[in-house]
Amino acid sequence: MAKLKTTFFCRSCGYESPKWIGKCPGCEQWNTFAEESKPTKSVNTWTKSTRKTVAPINIREIEAFATERTVLSDSELNLVLGGGLVPGAVILLGGEPGIGKSTLLLQMALESSLNVLYVSGEESESQIKLRAERIGIQNDQCQVLTETMLENILEHVQRERPEVLIVDSIQTLYSDTIESTPGSISQVRECTGKLLQFAKETDTPVMLIGHITKDGAIAGPKILEHMVDTVLQFEGDRHHVYRILRTLKNRFGSTQEMGIYEMRGSGLQPVKNPSEIWLSQRDEALSGVAIAGVLEGVRPLLLEVQALVSTAVYGTPQRSATGFDIRRLNMLLAVLEKRCGFRLGQSDVFVNLAGGLRLEDPALDLPLMSAIMSSYQGLSLPQGYVFSGEVGLSGEVRAIQRIEQRISEAEKLGFTDMIVSKYNKIPESATRTIKIHPFGKVDEVFSWLFG
Repeated sequence: MAKLKTTFFCRSCGYESPKWIGKCPGCEQWNTFAEESKPTKSVNTWTKSTRKTVAPINIREIEAFATERTVLSDSELNLVLGGGLVPGAVILLGGEPGIGKSTLLLQMALESSLNVLYVSGEESESQIKLRAERIGIQNDQCQVLTETMLENILEHVQRERPEVLIVDSIQTLYSDTIESTPGSISQVRECTGKLLQFAKETDTPVMLIGHITKDGAIAGPKILEHMVDTVLQFEGDRHHVYRILRTLKNRFGSTQEMGIYEMRGSGLQPVKNPSEIWLSQRDEALSGVAIAGVLEGVRPLLLEVQALVSTAVYGTPQRSATGFDIRRLNMLLAVLEKRCGFRLGQSDVFVNLAGGLRLEDPALDLPLMSAIMSSYQGLSLPQGYVFSGEVGLSGEVRAIQRIEQRISEAEKLGFTDMIVSKYNKIPESATRTIKIHPFGKVDEVFSWLFG
């Protein structure tokens, strides 16, 4: 074993210091240093026969070519990864306990035709087999290894030569070269570094499952997210069936994509048409409800925006938003009061995006303001209407991107009218059945809706 020495690591950014420091020079956070041991010499755990030889090359001599991706059977996972698995990519999947992280990756391993090595440090082989039988075993090349020592795992990897390596989870692994408990800063960083080195030198995709803290951040040093190529976040309520897979970082694709799953007894099923699950079926028109045409990555969505405006009882008006930025809500309320003449200073305003979604699309501005005005006036909005537009501080309805995709989604779901910005250049279509209503000012929209 290599000789050990004691050092201090920052829990937030991984900054290393020979002594304890109150404020981290790297991330400027206070009281984040923890004392741990580190080896003075790193030991390679696989032979050089599996390593690629590299040499410096002039940037003008580098041949640019499209990255060859391995397309998976899971359409939603392909979407958030940017089109499939990239050779040598290291992917980190985080999420709350019980949300379905292990089920998602085990399902991917069982449904693919690749030689996959599934390493589990949390479950026994019999537990994994029970889940696999529930999902349905379709891949006879899926190997399962229950091991937590990194050196032993890499020995099996060298012998099996898998096409994809899955580790569940990175916080349970430990290296024999470091004298600290699994899940500590030094262990997580050392194990991730070795797996990253293995992935890059052998062009083997590595998928890691990571725990999260009570604040929702991935456990371990913040540098863990910088080391990997892709960071995915699995979200949702364990008491509801729908799960959302988001991309927080992706060196090989967009970070604006979102995958949607439905949790069933047979595993996670991709949702083909997510707009239908977020549009409630109502027998009568209700005030304070507007349908928004939004965009999440390249996927158009229609969802229900709900608002409730009531008289403030306790003196100070309450402002509450679920799934929407509260600061932007306050800005839109100020625009309504200044530009449109509505007095909301003594009213409580509650806003909710139906279905538990959390979005940041600027096109939510117009449907949100329409829902607030509908609740304030006590009048329902016209049936079959979709709203999509950004609102500026002067009350103008600004143009939004990819308006044709939003219109097509609304038309496909049977909506008859759509209110958008007049500054959007919408090409004429003889086959279009939905009617487009362009407006330049938000007060014009409300005068047309409420008279």
